[in-house]
Amino acid sequence: MTSVPVIPEAYSHVLAEFESLDPLLAALRLDSSRLKCTSIAVSQKWLALGSSGGGLNLIQKEGWKHRLFLSHREGAVSQVACCLHDDDYVAIATSQGLVIVWELNQERRGKPERICVSSEHKGRKVTALCWDTAVLRVFVGDHMGKVSAIKLNTSKQAKVAAAFVMFPVQTITTVDSCVVQLDYLDGRLLISSLTRTFLCDTEREKFWKIGNKERDGEYGACFFPGRYSTGQQPLIYCARPGSRMWEVNFDGEVISTHQFKKLLSSPPLPVITVRSEPQYEHPASVGSSQSLSFPKLLHLSEHCVLTWTERGIYIFIPQNVQVLLWSEVKDIQDVAVCKNELFCLHLNGKVTHLSLLSVERCVERLLRRGLWNLAARTCCLFQNSVIASRGRKSLTVDKLEHLKSQLDLTIYSDLLSQLEELILKFEPFDSACSSRRSSISSHESFSILDSGIYRIISSRRGSQSDEDSCSLHSQTLSEDERLKEFTLHQEEDQPDQCWGSHGNEDNVSHVPVMFETDKNETFLPFGIPLSFRAPSPLVSLQAVKESVSSFVRKTTEKIGTLHTSPDLRVRPEPRGEEQSCEEDMNPVTCPKEEDAEGRKEVTSQPPEEDKFQELKIATAEAMTKLQDPLVLFEPKSLRMVLQEWLSQLEETFAMKDFSGISDTGNSSMTLNQDVLLFDASKKEMLDEDNEKEERDSSGHEETVDQTACEPVNSLRELLDDFFQVCSPCSIANGLQKELAELTTLCLELKVLSLEIKSTSGHVDHTLQIEILACQFLKKYFFLLDLKRAKESIKLSYTDSPSVWDTFIEGLKEMASSNPTYMEMEEGDLPARLKLLEDSVPFDSPLLIAYATRLYEEFGESALRSLVRFYPSVLPSDVMQLCHRHPSQFLAYLDSLVKSRPEDQRPSFLESLLQPESLRLDWLLLAVSHDAPPSTSTMDDEGDPRPHSHLFSWGYSQLILHLIKLPADFTTKEKMTDICRSHGFWSGYLTLCLELERRREAFTNIVYLNDMSLMEGDNGWIPETMEEWKLLLHLIQNKSTKPFLHKSPNGNFSDGPSPINVENVALLLAKAMGPDRAWSLLQECGLTLELSERFTRTCDILRIAEKRQRALIQSMLEKCDRFLWSQQT
Repeated sequence: MTSVPVIPEAYSHVLAEFESLDPLLAALRLDSSRLKCTSIAVSQKWLALGSSGGGLNLIQKEGWKHRLFLSHREGAVSQVACCLHDDDYVAIATSQGLVIVWELNQERRGKPERICVSSEHKGRKVTALCWDTAVLRVFVGDHMGKVSAIKLNTSKQAKVAAAFVMFPVQTITTVDSCVVQLDYLDGRLLISSLTRTFLCDTEREKFWKIGNKERDGEYGACFFPGRYSTGQQPLIYCARPGSRMWEVNFDGEVISTHQFKKLLSSPPLPVITVRSEPQYEHPASVGSSQSLSFPKLLHLSEHCVLTWTERGIYIFIPQNVQVLLWSEVKDIQDVAVCKNELFCLHLNGKVTHLSLLSVERCVERLLRRGLWNLAARTCCLFQNSVIASRGRKSLTVDKLEHLKSQLDLTIYSDLLSQLEELILKFEPFDSACSSRRSSISSHESFSILDSGIYRIISSRRGSQSDEDSCSLHSQTLSEDERLKEFTLHQEEDQPDQCWGSHGNEDNVSHVPVMFETDKNETFLPFGIPLSFRAPSPLVSLQAVKESVSSFVRKTTEKIGTLHTSPDLRVRPEPRGEEQSCEEDMNPVTCPKEEDAEGRKEVTSQPPEEDKFQELKIATAEAMTKLQDPLVLFEPKSLRMVLQEWLSQLEETFAMKDFSGISDTGNSSMTLNQDVLLFDASKKEMLDEDNEKEERDSSGHEETVDQTACEPVNSLRELLDDFFQVCSPCSIANGLQKELAELTTLCLELKVLSLEIKSTSGHVDHTLQIEILACQFLKKYFFLLDLKRAKESIKLSYTDSPSVWDTFIEGLKEMASSNPTYMEMEEGDLPARLKLLEDSVPFDSPLLIAYATRLYEEFGESALRSLVRFYPSVLPSDVMQLCHRHPSQFLAYLDSLVKSRPEDQRPSFLESLLQPESLRLDWLLLAVSHDAPPSTSTMDDEGDPRPHSHLFSWGYSQLILHLIKLPADFTTKEKMTDICRSHGFWSGYLTLCLELERRREAFTNIVYLNDMSLMEGDNGWIPETMEEWKLLLHLIQNKSTKPFLHKSPNGNFSDGPSPINVENVALLLAKAMGPDRAWSLLQECGLTLELSERFTRTCDILRIAEKRQRALIQSMLEKCDRFLWSQQT
C-alpha cells in the first residue's frame, strides 16, 4: 500500500463528511429522475428540502427524523428559508412566483397551516428569500429586481390593536437587475444584484449604493456580525471580480479591498469522507492563481465567510485576509449553513452534509466512530497540524498508540510506519523525563525545554502569568504545602523505607507503580515521574501499599508451610524463610542481618520473570493443544486443557499487590483507610505468628490454631469486594492477547476453578457456578475480551443475573476514570444522551455501562432513548439491563421496531429474533402487559366475548408483527395457543387462517359477533358450500336469549353489525348469487327468519346480474365486429 502524502503547510481545519444523506433522500423518494431536490435551507432544528413535485420535507436534525411534509399545488419549490429566531415558521417560493409562509404549530402540536400567500411576484422567478432577525417578516427578491417584504399577522400576534391598518405585503424597492442575494441584520437589508450592492435601512427607509464601481455577473454579499461585548461594529463583505472582496462598514462605506487570487494558488485540501480515501497532490511547481467570481457569500462559524464555484468550496478569514481552506466539491447548486455545518445541494439533486472542524477534532470523531484507516490517513496527511502544540490537548500519544493498535500490519504496513514516525515527532522517544506511555490529562499541555525538562501548562488558566505559575518549581512548592494535610508519623515511614531497600529488589524493579488513583487527585495535576522531583504523598502511600502486599504474600506462604489448607494455593517454602520474614517485619533489625536474610529470600522465592515464564510456557502449550481438532471439538478434553492452564494462571496472579485494584463495594474507603486496614491485618498476623512460635518451642508443632488462618481468610473476603480492572504488572501485547483468548474461553465454558466445592450440602450446582463466575470476573476482569464476555454471559448465564450485574459493575469501574462518566452526573436525559453520543465511541464495550447508569436514574424513558445506539446496544443487552422489569423491555422493543419505516419493520424484527426461542418469549411478554383483563375478552368457558377483539392492546402492532413472521408449524401452533389463552383474538384468527383451522376460526367469529370480520378484502368469507352450511348451523345454534353487549367504547347501540341469519344470508347472496343462496337457506330451514330487506336485495342483485350479462354480451359483439372488420 502506497504511503500517504504529507501536506506541507500547517492547515488547521478541514471539511469532513461523517454521514451520508443518501438513505434519507431515498426514504423521501427524492433520488429518482422524476422527483428530485430543488432547494435547501437549514435552521437550528430543521433541514428543509424542497422538491420538484411541489413538496417540502422538514427533517428534524436530531436523529434525522422526517417530521413534516408540506404539499403545494402551485409548482415546484424553487426557494426555501427557515426563520432562524423561531423554528415554527418557514417560507417557500414556487416556480409560479408565489411565496407561501407556513406556521408549523409544533408548540401546540397542531397541524401546519398557511398563514400567508403572496402573489406580489407571480409570473416571475423568485431568486432570494430572507427572514428578519427580530420580527416575523420575510424579504423576497426576483429576477426582475423587485424586492418586497411580507409582514406576518399570526396567532401569536392576536393582541394587535384593531385600529391599525396592516399592509401584509410591501414593496421595498426595485433594483436595476436580477437580485442575486439578500441578507438582513439589525434593521438593515443587504441587496446584491448583477451590477452592484445596495444597503437599505428598513426603519428609516433610506438606501445607499455600496462603492462606485459596478460589476457584471452573479456576485454575493453578506453581513459579518460584530462583537458587541468588545464594541466591534458589524461589517459587510461584497464579492468583486478577480477573487476580490470589499470590506464595508455598517454605514455602507468601503474600508478596504481584499485580494485572494494568489492565496488560492495552493492545491485543494481533500474532503475527509468514508466514500473515498483522502488524496493530496503536491504541485509540481508554483500553482497558478485563481481568478474567481463568488456567486454568494455566507457567514460561517464565527470568523469565516464561505463561498463556492462550480469547482469547489472556499472558506476565508477575511479580517486576516487568509484562506482557511478550499476543497474540490463539484456541481454545487446551493449551500445552506448553520454554525459549522454545511449542507450542499448538487445539480443532480443530491445533498451532502459537511462539517468544518479542526484537524484534531476531525480525527477524534473518526476515532469515536471506529474509522481507524481514515483516522490514520488523516493524521499522516495533516502531520504539521497534529504535531502543533494546540493539537496535543486532544490528540494525545495514548490515542495515537490506540489507533496504531487497531490497524492490521499486513494491510497497512506503510501507513503504520508513517504513523510511527508521526508519534516519534509528536513526543521524542529518547526523552529522559517521559515515555510514550505517559498519561497527561487532556486539559493540560506541555512544552519541552532545551534541558529536556517538561514544563506543564494548564489550559484552565487563561493568562501568561497563570501559565508561568504552573512551572515545576511552583508545582513542587504547592505539593509541599499540601503535604501538611497528611499526618503520617515518622514511625510509619521508616519500615517502608527498610522494605524498599533490601530483600525485595525484584518486587521493586518489576512491579509498576500504578498512577491510576493518583491521576484523579486534585493535588497532582500531572503524573510524569521526575527523578529530581520530591515524591508526592500518594506515591509514598503507594510504596506502603506495595510493601504490605509483599508482607502478606510472604506471611501466607509461611502459614501454608505450617498448615496446608485447600483454600491457600501457594507453594511451601523452606523453613529458613520464616526467620527471614520475622526479621523483615522487625523495623529495628541491623543492616548486616537484613542483607543476609534478603539474599536468602531472593534465592528462595522465584522472581516475577520466572513466574511469567511459566505462564508463557503454559499459555503456549494450551494454544497449541487448542489447534488440535480432537481437543477443540471434544468438550471434556477442552475443559481439561483449560483447567490445567487455569491452575498456572491462578498461581501466577495469586496474591499480587493491590495497586491496580479498585473498590466497587458500597463502602467509600480511601487510600489511607486501605493502608490502615492492611497495617491492622499485619499486626494481627504478627501476634498469631508469635503465638505459633511459642507453641512450636513447647513441642506442639503438629497442632496449629485454626485462628491463624482467619486473617488470610478475611483478606480473601476483602479481595472478593475488589475488581482487578487494571493489570497488576506489565504484560506484553502478544501474551496479553493469548491470555484474553483463554480467559474468555474459560468463562464461556464455565471452567472457573480447579474444582467446584460446596461448603454446605444444600447449595445447588447453579448457585456454585454463579458464585464462581462472579469471583472469576472480579479476579481476571483485566484479561477478558469484554465484547465476547458480554455475549457469553447473556447466552451461558441466563439463570444467573448476579453474573451480569458483576460484569456491569466491572465496566462501570473501568468507565469511572473517564471524565465523561463524571460529567454524566448532571443534566437532564437529552443532555446526557448528547454527551454520550459525542464522547463515547459506539463500538466501545463501556457503552453498556453508561446505558446502565442512565437506566438506573431515568428508568423507562432512558430505555426508549437507547434505540439510537442500536446496534451497539442490542435488545439482548436491554433484556439483561431490565430483567427485573420486563414490561420496560417491551417499551424499548416497541420503540426500536417503530423507529424503522413501515415496510422494513417485519424484516428488521426477524433479524432481532436470534435465537428463535425469543419469538415465543417476546410474544408471551407482549400479550401479558398493557392488555385488557381476561374477564373482558373471555367468558367462563374460555370462549370469546362479543366484540372483545375491538379492545385496544398496548403492543398490538408488535404482536401482529411477531405472529405474521414466517415460522415452522410447531411454533405457529404454540403462538396460536398463546393468543387464545390471553384473548388476543385478531392474532388468533390470523394464525388460524395460516394453519388452515377454518372451522375453529368461524366458530370464534360467531362468538365475536362482528360482521366486519367477514367483509372487505381481508374478511373471512366461506369458500365452499360446506363452510357456508357450518356457518349457518353455528348461527342457528347460537343462544337466542336476549343479551345486550356493550361495545368497547362504552355504548350499547353503536357497535359493529351483529352476525345473524339475515346478515349472513345477504353476504351469501352477494357471494353465490340470489338463487343459489335461496336454495341453501331453504335446505337449512332458515327462510322464515328472513325479512323483506333480503327479498328486495335479491331482486336488485338479479337485475344487476342481467344488466351485467347484457353489457358483457354487447362488448363481446363489438369486439367480434371489430375483429371481422380488420380481416376484410
